[in-house]
Amino acid sequence: MPFAAVLDASVLYPLPLRDTLLRVAESELFIPYWSEQILSEVTRNLIDDGRATPVQARNLTNAMREAFDAATITEDVIAQLEPAMTNDPKDRHVLAAAVASDAHAVVTLNLEHFPVAACDAVGVEPLNPDVFLIEMYRLDEDAVRAALERQRAALRSPPLQLNQLLDRLAVTVPRFATMVRSAT
Repeated sequence: MPFAAVLDASVLYPLPLRDTLLRVAESELFIPYWSEQILSEVTRNLIDDGRATPVQARNLTNAMREAFDAATITEDVIAQLEPAMTNDPKDRHVLAAAVASDAHAVVTLNLEHFPVAACDAVGVEPLNPDVFLIEMYRLDEDAVRAALERQRAALRSPPLQLNQLLDRLAVTVPRFATMVRSAT
């Protein structure tokens, strides 16, 4: 079974990180999962922070749903599992989505919401996106570099060089950015 991971709202909110994770997923190095509640949190945060209008935020999450049509775990399945989760109450829906999807991991910037004991009990590993992307890079360096190149080439306003993209990624995934940069 291919590696599967639930992407928490915390890693889907920052544009460079979201784009990298989804492009790596397009390379079929892992199968991404999320829930409507996770996408709603991303939408709400983008709007609240002024990074997107409601239409732009909806267009983004709709594009994600279309690109990964099997990624959304249904809310009724999550609701059945959520009461048994013992992690932070605000993120029990995320861990329940991981269990429902048979995901191996939850990729999150909020590791404190996913204590190892709570995750071990349901067979899910909480991973910081830095660690996750480093593992994807070690798995298939060429595929990750190609994903980063596609990401860089898509940025036209302004156009970026790979090192500039890595500078942006270094805000959330500094060790991954350093690893890629050192191999260049």
